[in-house]
Amino acid sequence: MKKLFIFIALFTFLLAGCGANETSNSAGDQKEEKAKKIALVLPEKIGVNPFFQQMDDGAKEAAEEFGFELKTIESTDHSAIEENLRVAVAEGYDLIITSSFESEDALKKVAGENPDQQFAIIDTTVDLPNVRSVNFREHEAAYLLGAAAGLSTKTNTVGMVAAMDIPLLKKWTVAFEEGLKATNPDAEYIVNYVGSFDDPAKAKELALLQASKGADFIAGAAAVGDLGVFEAAEEKGFYTAGQDIDRTELDPEHIVLSQLKGTDAVAYETIKAFSEGTYEPGVVAYGLKEEGVGLTYVTHESETPLSDFVGQEVIDQVIAIKEDIVSGKLEVKNPLEN
Repeated sequence: MKKLFIFIALFTFLLAGCGANETSNSAGDQKEEKAKKIALVLPEKIGVNPFFQQMDDGAKEAAEEFGFELKTIESTDHSAIEENLRVAVAEGYDLIITSSFESEDALKKVAGENPDQQFAIIDTTVDLPNVRSVNFREHEAAYLLGAAAGLSTKTNTVGMVAAMDIPLLKKWTVAFEEGLKATNPDAEYIVNYVGSFDDPAKAKELALLQASKGADFIAGAAAVGDLGVFEAAEEKGFYTAGQDIDRTELDPEHIVLSQLKGTDAVAYETIKAFSEGTYEPGVVAYGLKEEGVGLTYVTHESETPLSDFVGQEVIDQVIAIKEDIVSGKLEVKNPLEN
């Protein structure tokens, strides 16, 4: 009888242990099933503008590192943005990230109708209690580019071909001029506007016009239109600069600088904050101090050798200016806040 009691007790203990393991595994399965999901809703298809390719790369890196499921939804045109945001809400994504002013109206509508859903928008501001607006202090990098142009020009005539004459673009056009005048008060500044973000032919025409007026350095700030500026530089032999990513590798002889914008970094940081529980709605901005913006050879290395048109002496002077901005000794004001 005593042996029978011991056997029953042992059997009951083993059975309880198996049950505990089953419960533990079930909880683990449920935890896996509840893995956080993030949707990246882009306002256009990847491959047109490297700005969005970078963003997708940064989001993928963060999703892999922090264990999120990521889905990138590319909009065929701007009219599809709202629908894609609604699909992401319906599919139960924990955080929905979109980007740029093209998405503003759609996000205001969808986020306003879904107050419990968390959203983020990169490169513009949507003032709603469930939206994190991630911006850049592009004017700081534009100031550096203008300063470099002022120190490099040999004709004392410098130009910029910008996308549109809208308030947002003043962070490029105005800050560039301020940097130019700070290092070369006698330089003439020419700025022309394409009228869109995707017209290389028009941008090329304007760059050729500026070159005919003696500009030996013409910065592109026209998104896809910059390709037209690059073509004009190759044809006429002036020097130019790209935007967002390092464009010098396309034509090292003529594209001698690039104003950088870390959309990959801010996408990564947004997802990281969400993972660590530090994500909050409101406005955050990334500038030179946070390495959200920059300039080739000044804040970031380049695989392209530095052009003699610019030279190391100029770069050293611009690095000093950058350090003054980062330390707070020099304030570059946001033209949109003046």
